[in-house]
Amino acid sequence: MDFGQLFKQAQDMQRKLEKIETELAERVVEGAASGGLVKVFISGTLQLKGMKIDPEVVDPEDVEALEDLIVVAVRDALKQAQEMAEASKKEVTGGLVGPLGGLL
Repeated sequence: MDFGQLFKQAQDMQRKLEKIETELAERVVEGAASGGLVKVFISGTLQLKGMKIDPEVVDPEDVEALEDLIVVAVRDALKQAQEMAEASKKEVTGGLVGPLGGLL
């Protein structure tokens, strides 16, 4: 086994993963609830970028319903962002990236 070649491959993989992290920070997914009345925007690095709330769902008498919709939309966006990140990293590592982003 050529350890020099193995080390070079590991460095190449690390550079590619760093590039993917940069790209993921720039990519944004949209999570939605209630047919899109509440939308949140999250980057591929799981940073909340923004939120859009249709005035139709703003009811001062039922703030709890709005809070629930926001939670649903955030969960939806987080799931999409995590799936996007895992798929991007899997392309480079051939599946050696675990669910939390670390190499197995």
